[in-house]
Amino acid sequence: MPAFLTTAVSPFTSVYNRISQWRTELDLPNPGTVENLQKEVKNTHLTNFMFDGARADLTKGLSINPAFQVTHSFQLASQTSSPSYNFGAVFANENLFMQGGVDHDGNVNARFNQGWSQTNVSKIQAQFSQTVGHNMIQLEQDYQGQDYSANLKAVNPSPLDLTGIYIGNYLQSVTKNLSLGVETLYQRPTLDVSELSTSYLLKYVGREKDWIATAQIQPLGILQTTYWQKLSEKLEVAAELQVVAAPTRRDAVATLGARYDLRMATFRAQLDSTGKVSALLEQRFAPAFAFLVSGEIDHFKNSAKVGVGVMIESSTLTPEEMGMQQPYAGPA
Repeated sequence: MPAFLTTAVSPFTSVYNRISQWRTELDLPNPGTVENLQKEVKNTHLTNFMFDGARADLTKGLSINPAFQVTHSFQLASQTSSPSYNFGAVFANENLFMQGGVDHDGNVNARFNQGWSQTNVSKIQAQFSQTVGHNMIQLEQDYQGQDYSANLKAVNPSPLDLTGIYIGNYLQSVTKNLSLGVETLYQRPTLDVSELSTSYLLKYVGREKDWIATAQIQPLGILQTTYWQKLSEKLEVAAELQVVAAPTRRDAVATLGARYDLRMATFRAQLDSTGKVSALLEQRFAPAFAFLVSGEIDHFKNSAKVGVGVMIESSTLTPEEMGMQQPYAGPA
């Protein structure tokens, strides 16, 4: 580098090195990703697990390292969706993750993750449907720093006119327990219509990491807060509060949930301020066979839902092969 350039940039280099050294001495932890900000609460509540009607998931493992498995999923007699069948496949190794599925209507979904390093992952998600307006492609780049995480997303981006949805977020550890972040969303569905909005994030982790509190302030007066606590090795509880204080709408919903893990079963229960009480039991009679039963009562609407399901797993590998090979531990 020429001498005059070295002289010009040396003050900036010195400041950068001092800041880097100061951050290293603080030894702040990685705060996790914005996408997983409420991971523990979602894993405790029933929102992502509740179903009604009858369902069956049949999974066959063909390989462990690399991981390769196929799944047949059936669902019928649901009050909220029509009968369906889905075929899915997963392939993964230490740096690569591929997942795909197709249903009985010909709708295709795919997911691709490429880990360039332990901290840098590129992701692609796609959905192709015969229904107009349901096709989607999402490009994503995720980076994990020593004490921060950053993520960029582009949903249905057009390089010609820059239409689409663009999302960027950043989460920074301020202390060993407190993290602050920001997420900005830019929407441009057409050339003459665009919208920019910013959300602010907070995450606080207990000293023993046995409880986590989060808050997210969104535009138009929307506040979402969560609290999760691990009471014992088997029992977890979680609470969520969503408040809408927009000029045209004022509303609030509170949700309480608990998860209890037994030796061969997991029980989840949940109730909210809209009058819904729900529960889900996953009972494993064997490592490769599980029975599920779920139920929900809506007291305000005087309605109820019930669901039953089975999950069956099989493998073409011998016990010796399963013991010799290590399970997949690739990028998240």
